[in-house]
Amino acid sequence: MLSKIVLLFLVFIAVLGMVGKLHWIGGPRLKSMKCDCGRYRIGKGPCACGRGA
Repeated sequence: MLSKIVLLFLVFIAVLGMVGKLHWIGGPRLKSMKCDCGRYRIGKGPCACGRGA
């Protein structure tokens, strides 16, 4: 019984990991929020490094 619970828990964690790797959940929006330097821009202002739009 305990081995079934552990196995189900491990399968659940593996499925969560696969879902977390999916890029279609928020990928395009997050990619457009990144600066050229790789930092995330918060708001509509320019990046702190001054390079990105």
